[in-house]
Amino acid sequence: MNTNKRKYAFGDVFGVNHSLHRSVKDAKGFYISYGLLILIAAGIVLIPHAPLGLITTAVQALAGILLPSATVFLLLLCNDKDVLGPWVNKMWLNVVSSVIVGVLIILSLLLAVTTLFPNVDIKVLTEVLSGALIIGLILAGLLYYFQKNKFKVKAVEETQYAMDRRFWRMPPVSELQKPVWSKTRKLGMILLRGYLLVAVILIIVKIVQLALGSQ
Repeated sequence: MNTNKRKYAFGDVFGVNHSLHRSVKDAKGFYISYGLLILIAAGIVLIPHAPLGLITTAVQALAGILLPSATVFLLLLCNDKDVLGPWVNKMWLNVVSSVIVGVLIILSLLLAVTTLFPNVDIKVLTEVLSGALIIGLILAGLLYYFQKNKFKVKAVEETQYAMDRRFWRMPPVSELQKPVWSKTRKLGMILLRGYLLVAVILIIVKIVQLALGSQ
């Protein structure tokens, strides 16, 4: 199911037919790539003495590390007025979502660190990361307080948007403009991508070391 969803996502991005509800003739690329993934998975299972338990654990670890990035982009999408119009998140939803994303990032960091360094003091690490999250939320609250006039203007705009909710329709993807990010958001995305790159590389190195050590 997860593989199928990823294929749907790739199809959406590249504008090709992508669904098991379509015939093979209508979605040749989708079925070819889908079949290749199944063959690769079956081939891995049939490899003699393959560490299937380690592979499963590694996949789950990578999924846990990559989860926060997906939720961050989902949050950005939920605030894109070009896509959702009057259905974008309200301020209180953004606050709740930010807390959830912060917790997910902490869990991702805990997973990465404990996978690489099993002997680390998980209690101390959790306290440090939780403290960092609280400080980050306080700074975000202060930033909101000092820019409250700007947010009041946005609140008026959202009230105007609310009048058109019943008639809103998302425009075609081809007509959407590339979003313009602030410097703060760009910096945050660079830090997030840097963390993901380093964490994924370290996890892969750890997986290879465990695989070699088990032979």
